Amino acid sequence: MTIPTQSSVRTLSQELLLRAFTLAFSFALAVVLSPTAEAQTFSVLHFFTGGADGSDPVAGVTVAGPGTLYGTTYAGGGEDGLGGVFKLTQRGSGWTLDPLYEFSYGNDGFQPQGPLTVAPNGALYGTTSNGGTGDRGTVLELQPPPTACHSAICYWNETVLHSFQGGANDGAYPSSTHLVLDQAGNIYGTTEFGGTGSGGECQAGCGTVFELSPSGGAWTFSILHNFQFNGIDGTMPEYGMVFDPAGNLYGTTLYGGNASGQYGGGTAFELSPSGGTWREDILYNFPSWEDGSPSQATSLIRDRSGNLYGTTDFPAQGAETIFELTPSEGSWIFSTLYTFGNCSPQPLALDTQGNLYGTCVVGGANDAGWVFRLINSGGSWTILDLHDFAGSDGYIPVGPVVLDSNGNLYGTTTLGGISGGCGGEGCGVVWEITGLGAPQKK
Repeated sequence: MTIPTQSSVRTLSQELLLRAFTLAFSFALAVVLSPTAEAQTFSVLHFFTGGADGSDPVAGVTVAGPGTLYGTTYAGGGEDGLGGVFKLTQRGSGWTLDPLYEFSYGNDGFQPQGPLTVAPNGALYGTTSNGGTGDRGTVLELQPPPTACHSAICYWNETVLHSFQGGANDGAYPSSTHLVLDQAGNIYGTTEFGGTGSGGECQAGCGTVFELSPSGGAWTFSILHNFQFNGIDGTMPEYGMVFDPAGNLYGTTLYGGNASGQYGGGTAFELSPSGGTWREDILYNFPSWEDGSPSQATSLIRDRSGNLYGTTDFPAQGAETIFELTPSEGSWIFSTLYTFGNCSPQPLALDTQGNLYGTCVVGGANDAGWVFRLINSGGSWTILDLHDFAGSDGYIPVGPVVLDSNGNLYGTTTLGGISGGCGGEGCGVVWEITGLGAPQKK
């Protein structure tokens, strides 16, 4: 991984979207109803312009209560164009975007890829994929200004909790990780590189799971697990993790495991606290394919019964799936719930009725990506197309989706919209689908 220059701040979209395409924006913006979705209404809440509001969101948004969303953009957001943090607030029938922070070429980090986490005290926690004192990414905290702000734009105060340095004693490049907090306020996340592992694709370390613990106004960093390239362990965790009620963490790795092939197929893993240390157990080894490529599993979500759900994305081998991992007598049973033909599925959301939601980066009626609902009907699963993107309402919906307490679904597209900026491709949008009926699983 290389540190981008200012002229290459939009390269993440190019790297993530290997099957990106050119669309003619001949569609007028309207409220769109998918022909297969009844009573659901799609709308665009914000069109990014590439200015102070940013461009190229790749991390979705985070719900902080009814009518309040937080998110990040990978680019735009200031004269350096290195991304920013924003707040979207519902006011009457409309939504207003307020920029909260602009990243720059400095120690504050830049180019955020992972979703934000809202703490009980209202602080925001997140990561940047680059920058910091070690130029390998940061963990950051954002707090509102201590006194009332009367300016048109009221920026929040950023504190860098940790700058990754790489090497055996630290992680590097937190990538798309979603930070999670425990009840004591400790922060947990992953880095794609760094740590003691080596070999294969991870000459700069095979990745870590880390913890940041608050103490006396400072934060203590520690590595809970160093991933190894040894045919057993996973390698290079790109996404974040999820807790269970007992305090165990669950996540995935892009590579590694015991599958045949040059790099392994990736793994689903569990980390359990045990006597002051953390024990790793591999729950499932994803297969690798004929050319040795991995399954590329995304982040996991968990239901109340302890089942885990996620997606895999390797289109060349037809491995674009939604899967379930079910605990059974000390082991885990893997099931494929749905297989896509052309999708590149992103991380999922789960509602209280056991239905799953997500996006396909490509495909759909306009080959611009689409939003789906996978309906759980007593053990059988049926997919429903909620919306097909058309360009003027966004396209290439990279990132997770999220439900609020009223059952409204939110997400972002990296490109598209009607602003005409960002090289004429559009700078992306934040979108909403209402009328789904089931709130997010807690």
